[in-house]
Amino acid sequence: MEIDSTPVDILVVFDDGVVGRVELTGMVDLATRTVTAGVLRPATKSVDAALLLARTVTPEPMRPGWVQALSMARSVLPHERLLRLDERLEHAAARPVIVPETIVYDKGGAFISANFRTACRMLGISLQPAHPRTGTDKPHIERTLESVGTLFAQYVSGYTGRSAEYRGRAVEKEPLWPVHELQEQLDEWLVASWQNRPHDGLRDPLTPGQAMTPNEKYAALVEAAGCVPVALSGDDYVELLPAVWRAINAYGVKINHRIYDDEALIPFRNQPSGVTGRKNRWEVHYDPYDVSRVWVRNHHDGGWITAFWRHLSSAAAPFGDMAWDRAREILARRGQDRPTEEQITQAVNDLLTRAGQGPEQADTVKDRKVRAQTRATTEPSWPRPAAPATDTAPEQPAEEDEPLAEVIPLGIFDAHEEAKRWK
Repeated sequence: MEIDSTPVDILVVFDDGVVGRVELTGMVDLATRTVTAGVLRPATKSVDAALLLARTVTPEPMRPGWVQALSMARSVLPHERLLRLDERLEHAAARPVIVPETIVYDKGGAFISANFRTACRMLGISLQPAHPRTGTDKPHIERTLESVGTLFAQYVSGYTGRSAEYRGRAVEKEPLWPVHELQEQLDEWLVASWQNRPHDGLRDPLTPGQAMTPNEKYAALVEAAGCVPVALSGDDYVELLPAVWRAINAYGVKINHRIYDDEALIPFRNQPSGVTGRKNRWEVHYDPYDVSRVWVRNHHDGGWITAFWRHLSSAAAPFGDMAWDRAREILARRGQDRPTEEQITQAVNDLLTRAGQGPEQADTVKDRKVRAQTRATTEPSWPRPAAPATDTAPEQPAEEDEPLAEVIPLGIFDAHEEAKRWK
């Protein structure tokens, strides 16, 4: 497979009316030309590349409003045969589930990050870097992303074209799509159009005159090579998140000036993790788009410990590292070089509620973009691990033969009788 990201020539609208462009990160399978997943984000991060891996090995579910013709059961894919191997495909859309063996990537920051490499290592995927400024090392994804711009983007309201001479007048005044709704449109288009469109690179030697679709090519290869399903649990998704190594102090775990704690961390406070290569620190995974919680790996007993941010209840709205870092910049501009956690939290609340700049300082364009992009990524993309079962037994109802307490009825108040007693 090949992976890459590029800006999309479509204007989208964020919250507060902010208009901007998004980046598309996509992955294409060379054998079938299947676009296994595509993610639209305001800016591509390493977690988005890892999310792409998770979506690649996860069936595309049928969404509300999609016609039944898009289901895998109605497609040329061998649904009945695959369903016996993977029960997740019962209500899946007609997009193949393909586990990559090797991924070719460029020197983009999201792809050379330790998080993306760790995610590939966990899934047993080999990485092959492309030469700098050599598009021929990964031509398929380059052409695929270009095709998305010509086959999909040009029909979307807000299409800007690759330059000013290819766009219409006052594009920004057209009815623009929110980024999450545009993601839904892209997912549906990949299933309905791309997977059923004949591709010139998919020709069988026995029938060279007929170009096959990605779904037809996948069905033929399944007959020849078979299929091995790979299911990801909630814990597996956490494995794909970025990781840092921290000490578990008496107050909890500290990440980017935020403190996370939970009662489950009490036995491990000020204790070594046993990982000498990391100076006995503990592995902590976090979601850059959601600062509400982190996951601490239990190096002794296995599994994950979910620790919540101690100021979560005082946060005005869900947010990520982007808003947090911007709030620190605002405080530094005001002369607070070393703000406390409470001060940063208040600054984030002010930024997200459009009230923190005060009358003496106008709301800047960057502040509006940060606020808009934060709200565009508040929906968690990662399934949460199941909460640990509580040991507290539920309260048992009283038995029917248990004697009840004596009931003493209260009399009805009579004003006339009460007046006679006062005499």
